[in-house]
Amino acid sequence: MRPIITFLLLMLTLSGAAQTKISGKITDQRGKPLSGANVYLDGTYDGATTDGDGNFSFTTTEKGTVTMKVTYLAFEPFSETFEVGSFVAKTISLKESLNSLDTVVINAGTFEAGDKSRVSVLKPLDIVTTAGSAGDIVAALQTLPGTQTVGESGRLFVRGGESDETQTFVDGLRVPQPYGASANNIPTRGRFSPFLFSGISFSTGGYSAEYGEALSSVLLLNTLDDPDQEKTDISLMTVGLGVGNTQMWKKSSLSINTAFIDLTPYQAAVPQAVDWNKPYQSLSGEAVYRYHFENNGLLKVYGAFDAANFDLNQVNINQPEKVRFDLTNNNFYFNSTYKGSFGDNWGLTAGISHGYGMNKIGIDEDDVDNTENATHFKLKFKKAFSDYVKLSFGGDYFVTDFNEHFKQFGGGKFTTGYQANIAAGYAEADVFFSKKLAAKVGFRGSNNDFLNRAALMPRASLAYKLNKYAQVSFAYGDFVQAPKQEYLKYSSQFDNEKTQHYILNYQYARNDQTLRLEAYYKQYKDLVKFDATTYSNNGFGYAKGIDVFWRDNHNIKSLEYWFSYSYIDTQRDYRDFEYEVTPSFVSKHSASLVTKYWIQSWKSQVGFTHSFNSGRPYDNPNQTNFMQGRTKAYNNLSFNWAYLLSQQKILYFSISNVLGTNNVFGYEYANDPDASGIYKSRAITPTADRFFFVGFFWTISQDKKSNQLNNL
Repeated sequence: MRPIITFLLLMLTLSGAAQTKISGKITDQRGKPLSGANVYLDGTYDGATTDGDGNFSFTTTEKGTVTMKVTYLAFEPFSETFEVGSFVAKTISLKESLNSLDTVVINAGTFEAGDKSRVSVLKPLDIVTTAGSAGDIVAALQTLPGTQTVGESGRLFVRGGESDETQTFVDGLRVPQPYGASANNIPTRGRFSPFLFSGISFSTGGYSAEYGEALSSVLLLNTLDDPDQEKTDISLMTVGLGVGNTQMWKKSSLSINTAFIDLTPYQAAVPQAVDWNKPYQSLSGEAVYRYHFENNGLLKVYGAFDAANFDLNQVNINQPEKVRFDLTNNNFYFNSTYKGSFGDNWGLTAGISHGYGMNKIGIDEDDVDNTENATHFKLKFKKAFSDYVKLSFGGDYFVTDFNEHFKQFGGGKFTTGYQANIAAGYAEADVFFSKKLAAKVGFRGSNNDFLNRAALMPRASLAYKLNKYAQVSFAYGDFVQAPKQEYLKYSSQFDNEKTQHYILNYQYARNDQTLRLEAYYKQYKDLVKFDATTYSNNGFGYAKGIDVFWRDNHNIKSLEYWFSYSYIDTQRDYRDFEYEVTPSFVSKHSASLVTKYWIQSWKSQVGFTHSFNSGRPYDNPNQTNFMQGRTKAYNNLSFNWAYLLSQQKILYFSISNVLGTNNVFGYEYANDPDASGIYKSRAITPTADRFFFVGFFWTISQDKKSNQLNNL
């Protein structure tokens, strides 16, 4: 018996001697203890869970080299290899995971719309259900802060910049002719229907180094990667008709959309302030083909065409008779993109686009013909080296060929044009220091062979998350753009126009409520100036202001609304300005209120939009000082009503300027004074007091539930 007891005591002693204590503490990077973290030796059952103070302790009989692992929800896993015999108690600091939904997002200057956006201030539905937008993407964006309503143009003016300072991209490729055909003081529309787009990113400044040739803004339109089902959409409208169809196969799909617009019946029924010889007519269409490869690569081919014409007589205060203006415009845009991956988790995007625009213009007895061919080649690489560092880099090559022929009545002829090639490259890194702090740093370089000018443009953004719902961000960037077409067709003796952006942003998002506050400053230099005989890049200017955006989809059942306000102080000395003043397209104060309300008992969605702009400056030669006139304030209350006749049939009605406000966009003055020394003038006003629209929309789909409410 005694030998047995001695043996057992010996074994217990040896066993106790073979055990090693593993202990320590688990905290976050700020030193806060983490309770409930799992700590264990890989490949064994030895381990423990941290207590309320973050401490852990366990014993192991393992010998030699082991690997200890630590896991905790919302934090990066930790592992360490060591010799058991030499282990010393330690404190281990875990890094927060960057894959959770509350990670900081860099968003200074950018409005996102789409299901893939982390925090959307607009949904795709909003772009087309905003009263007064009439389904126009640009008109809906004009309800956002930072934009200007320039009613006689219809184009996108952003933070003191002209419309050509905003570039439009489809799937990352530039659109050289983003607006439809128009005449002087006759508003145009964007060429693209919302029918085929899944999301929109609208930058009011400080945008990524991936994009260039824009002083103020970029508008990024993203086509659908995959339709949800096969369907056919039919539209019967007071201004025309449209048909859309989507077909799906195992690996591919095709969506098409075509429309014919003829304003002749409408303008015969509704009085117009325009003397039409032939009202606006157009035939347009779009198509997207998608193909998924075995390696998860996606090929998309997008094409759009637009053929339009009209003929009208316009009042010219410098002539006793009206000026006849007729225009035929043909436009075609094509792009193809491939997105895929290769190697060790590298991402690749490659694409090509081509835009063709042709105009045949008659001005009384004179003729002007011009054509533009513009091609964009794009190559982009992406690589995530970790959750903390992501790199993207690539290049662009833009080719523009423009030709214009002027034929004067009686035999005079004049030809202008140019060909410009712009090569550009960029690199940009996203660095996440933690879930709360992130930076985007990069640069873009470009060379324009027509101007013989090169540029290097640094870009940087920083964002810090204050708490679960709020964050602040800052963006800085240098931006350049070649002068506009109307200058380049006469001379190549220009420099790039330049600007710098500084943007400070605060955003709060919680429970379908979003508040954005943004302050910005822009400095312009090398803007084009001209007089009767010479051009130069001696222009300069600035723009500074505050933008406010509030959206609420939460507090009132069935009601969605947003409010935006912009204050801008901007001046330029450019073009033929006498000195630095506020341009005529800028209103110091702008505000919009957009409401949408679903009435279940009526099976209807009703919406109101009210837009306000303070008076815009204009130059009155009867006054001593330059550009000191001010128009009266602009007000426009619009209404729309979508009624579901059945789940897939909608009757839609909208009216702009419900109150019939007599808005004035500016004034045109005579070149010479009359006998009493007064320069006569005429007001530039909308083409009609109101615009009425009635349509019937019918969807035929597999699920018998889809409708076009999101396209109205």
